[in-house]
Amino acid sequence: MKRTFIVTLITAIALVISACGSQTPAEPTVSAQDIQSTAVAAAFTIVAETQAAIPTNTPVPPTDTPMPTPLPTDTPVPSPTLESALVIPTFTSVPTTASNTGGDPCNKALQSPVTGDLTKIRLKNETKGSLVISLYLNLTAFGECGYRGYNLGPNESTTITDLPTGCYNVSVFVTEPNKSSKSFGYGCINNTDLWEFKIFAENTILTSP
Repeated sequence: MKRTFIVTLITAIALVISACGSQTPAEPTVSAQDIQSTAVAAAFTIVAETQAAIPTNTPVPPTDTPMPTPLPTDTPVPSPTLESALVIPTFTSVPTTASNTGGDPCNKALQSPVTGDLTKIRLKNETKGSLVISLYLNLTAFGECGYRGYNLGPNESTTITDLPTGCYNVSVFVTEPNKSSKSFGYGCINNTDLWEFKIFAENTILTSP
């Protein structure tokens, strides 16, 4: 379209020049070459002004996309260490006393070996039932005391050789085929010979050699 407009404009100027050339020239005029050059320059000037008048699309500068505001973060609180969180109590051993054993320091198992002269004690079952025997040593001059337990079948016996001389209590639970009973005995042994506790359904007797 622009080129058509320019051609039309040049043609119009050429016609004007031709018309002027048909009349009697007056005073010396501008040459046709100069007029043509001027016309062409004017045409290009019009075209340039027309082009400049056309509005151009001004690019819209990009805008920054708003970023979401970061949420506040919790500052981690240091966890308490195991040493600071737990207070471990210090264990203090408590010596065994009479109060710890129900008031009787001898309420314990009699261990071996023991201090003092050793004797021999035989436990003999004179019943037809089974026996659960508790042989209890009273406190000796060497500080020995405590109890031991034994089991005997009908008419069985056992001999103990690692007990010290001293005074003994015997408590027996007797289980016979048709009845059950308890048997008790007591005796002091003062030498290293063989001593015997004979256990019956109703009592226990200590016999010397």
